[in-house]
Amino acid sequence: MGIFKKLFGKKDNVRKREGNPNVYDLPNENDRMNWAMEKARLTLHYFEECLQNPKGGQEYFSIKARIEDNGKVEHIWLTDPSFDQEGNIFGVVGNEPIDVQTVSLDQKIGITADFVSDWMIIENARLIGGYTIRAIREGMQGDQLKNFDRSLGDMIVDEGEDYFVPNFETPEGAILLIEEAYDNNDIDKAISCKNFQKEAELMLNKTLKIEIDAAIIDKTAEVLKLSFMKSLQDHGMPKFEGVKRAFKRHFVSEEHCIVTETCIYPDGGKSSQKLNTFRTNNQWKVLSPED
Repeated sequence: MGIFKKLFGKKDNVRKREGNPNVYDLPNENDRMNWAMEKARLTLHYFEECLQNPKGGQEYFSIKARIEDNGKVEHIWLTDPSFDQEGNIFGVVGNEPIDVQTVSLDQKIGITADFVSDWMIIENARLIGGYTIRAIREGMQGDQLKNFDRSLGDMIVDEGEDYFVPNFETPEGAILLIEEAYDNNDIDKAISCKNFQKEAELMLNKTLKIEIDAAIIDKTAEVLKLSFMKSLQDHGMPKFEGVKRAFKRHFVSEEHCIVTETCIYPDGGKSSQKLNTFRTNNQWKVLSPED
């Protein structure tokens, strides 16, 4: 489908190449692109699952690989991807390299998961994954954005859906875990996803201008826990079955991350909320929403 002629765009540092898609450089230090590549690696499991058992409407799969050559780095899309039993990834170089000489067009190569910088699936004309594409597109506006979207043809680029593993290893995983608890009406599991101590500490530090001791924090944490339980018992738990979710991060510190969660509902409605998450003992837990 000539997809590689549709996957690049940025107004700065455009490099032309005859017969191949233009390359638009986006510096590695760019926070948006770094987040895109990290998100791709954290959700790679979903790509592998779909590749092995494609869902209805999924007709195109590709992996983006980081290729290194004597200090030079280039990110190249690979077609016809496959995984071996050790999790190594193989694919065919889909565009002519510019900066590296160690691979060539149509060559089959293998990489480890550490060298994945993106993945994409086309499902019913809708882009799944494609995080670096989204990062490039997010930096555009006006005619540039219109031209970029036009170059994508019939491919739909919406808010997307992020397939993090529901666990305590990432801020997004902790949020998905508590929402999973809500769907299952499991109040004990929902409580296990919270950190009332840290929630109390942050709340007190924000609202009071006095020295806060451990006893005050403990008492406030207990009040927050009881209030959380009562709210769920009185109003029921929110439901997320069938809801598509996409996430953005803002790190306040290495341990404190504010996550913006965008929910796309089956009826087409959307909502967005900012959730505080905090890491203690190498586990992320969910705090109160950000005001």
